[in-house]
Amino acid sequence: QVQLVESGGGLVQAGGSLRLSCAASVRTFSTYTMGWFRQAPGKERELVAAVRWSDAITYHADSVKGRFTISRDNTKNTVYLQMNGLKPEDTAVYYCAAAYRTNSFRLRDYDYWGQGTQVTVSS
Repeated sequence: QVQLVESGGGLVQAGGSLRLSCAASVRTFSTYTMGWFRQAPGKERELVAAVRWSDAITYHADSVKGRFTISRDNTKNTVYLQMNGLKPEDTAVYYCAAAYRTNSFRLRDYDYWGQGTQVTVSS
């Protein structure tokens, strides 16, 4: 069983920055592809960014490319999402998720989810 705990959300003005962290309670963290998803009210959950377990290749959604950066530290069992240039449309609950030994970026392939952290960007 994998437990994921997100932190770092909050209220920020447009143009500001936040850094989300997700700590995983698992010994084999390096064998999980890690992703950050978000869900805004009335919208479907969407992938924001992911980093693969096998080669550390990253993916960033077009809507956040150039503003958000995902990274992972396997020595700390932690994945990060650095968010710069935040916009009101980035407002959502952000979820960390883990997919075991898969390089998938599809939501359905993620086995474990955190409880989510709220990010609110004011205009």
